[in-house]
Amino acid sequence: MSKKNMNPVPGPDNGAAMPPKKKKKKGSGLLGRIIRRFFLVLFTVVILAVAALVLVMNLVFNGPSPAARDTLTMSLIEASATKWVPALFIGEDTVAEIRTSTVEGDGLESDVTDTTKVIIQANNVITGDSNEWDNYPDGVRIERRSGDTYNAHIMIVKDPSQVYMGTSTEKYSTAIPGKRITEVMAENDDVIAAINAGAFNDDGTASSTVGSTPLGLVMSGGNCVWTSGKQPGLEGFAGFNEDNILVVSKTNLTSAQAEELKIRDGCCFGPVLIMNGEVNLEAYNDKSGLNPRTAIGQRADGAVIFVCIDGRQAGSLGGYYSDIIDIMQEYGAVNACNMDGGSSSVMMYRDTYGKLGTAGETVMVNNYSLLQSQPRRMPNFWMVRAAS
Repeated sequence: MSKKNMNPVPGPDNGAAMPPKKKKKKGSGLLGRIIRRFFLVLFTVVILAVAALVLVMNLVFNGPSPAARDTLTMSLIEASATKWVPALFIGEDTVAEIRTSTVEGDGLESDVTDTTKVIIQANNVITGDSNEWDNYPDGVRIERRSGDTYNAHIMIVKDPSQVYMGTSTEKYSTAIPGKRITEVMAENDDVIAAINAGAFNDDGTASSTVGSTPLGLVMSGGNCVWTSGKQPGLEGFAGFNEDNILVVSKTNLTSAQAEELKIRDGCCFGPVLIMNGEVNLEAYNDKSGLNPRTAIGQRADGAVIFVCIDGRQAGSLGGYYSDIIDIMQEYGAVNACNMDGGSSSVMMYRDTYGKLGTAGETVMVNNYSLLQSQPRRMPNFWMVRAAS
């Protein structure tokens, strides 16, 4: 007699219950689809934006307006990170032709400043019936000018003896990163203003060596703190001599030449914009691009003029060399030289008397590029000591 199976295998035939199926979590699936669609839309928007930008640039580079092509070309090649772009659209040969094309107008007659054109009164006494400095007890005045394509910030410093060349380190080295102007202002309580100064190596990367060492000659406190000899792209020198007169030179000076001219503080960049009251027409008519710019100048009475032009922004595309020259002339400069520009252009002021806002606050006067979260690292700065 066979034995009955007392433990039948559960199944559909015997009515036994099936194990429950795992239910999918609706929330997690929905969230995943939203995330995937978001990134798909974002990727599509980026691709379309890039495509549109390429089409617009191609239209400008190869369109009917040579002037627009030249302006865009110079604007891009003046920036270290985008100097390679124009060649993609018009080729290296055309870029070279634009860079080297001749301009109308002569250059400067002299090679270096005639210091007799600037007369600084003993103890910086102001002559005349009215005193423009009555309302500026720290001897610093800041104004603003606007042009068709730019906003400019002008700082006039009454006493040139307060202006000097500040350095990011006592001994330059590629192993020592440069400093940001915000750091320099925070570290020097006796400094009331500063702007960026001379040239430095920039390969368009975020390397710590960028901004660590200068290019050309740098004089600080009467000493040669750096010289790298002749450098391509450096078209001038600007520095104060022992008599606090701004000396500009069409070429990069050697340390021996600087010593002969008794330069106490100075650096290289260029081009020279105004010398001995004469405008450099070659620079004025140059096919420079629309970019942020910085320049230094001096009036006949010794007052120093700093100019920073905002650029690469919706409300201020930037300025040409001619714009800087026009501003310098308006403010009476007899000597002026272009300094490093682009993303280096920056101006700060310690608002001791609350002329711009809160008394005692250190403020950023200009607006640097929207692509930057903070000022660049640089090896040197034009700085203004507080009056003793």
